[in-house]
Amino acid sequence: MAQRHQQLKILGVVILSVTVVFGAWWALYPGPSDPKGMLYIGWRLGLPTLDPDYALGTMVGDRHRDTLVIGKTNEQLTKRFGYLLTLDQTGGYNKFCYDNSDYKGKHVLFLRNSNWMVVMSNDRAVNLVLIKGC
Repeated sequence: MAQRHQQLKILGVVILSVTVVFGAWWALYPGPSDPKGMLYIGWRLGLPTLDPDYALGTMVGDRHRDTLVIGKTNEQLTKRFGYLLTLDQTGGYNKFCYDNSDYKGKHVLFLRNSNWMVVMSNDRAVNLVLIKGC
């Protein structure tokens, strides 16, 4: 009986500790636009916790964003982000920036309707570029 009581006590402490840690994490990084937030971390791990459009916005602050793209095939990128756009399908701003960049002439794709440009080589992503201020 005493051993059972001790086990329940330990279990209670563990559950309380885990709840406090996740509660603190949620309080410190509450929104979907925070790269350290639970929703974004879940999305990075492949869980459907965040809309890919929100995730693309959050990627700006993610120090490890390249790992989501570099080395991936077209199919893997489509699975992760939902859809990709070619240069012809993207907006005028992205085309203008591409035409005035060091990447002109290279095969590129755009992640959804965002300003994230993926440079492809041999059917693999080799660079992730945020189009801004061109």
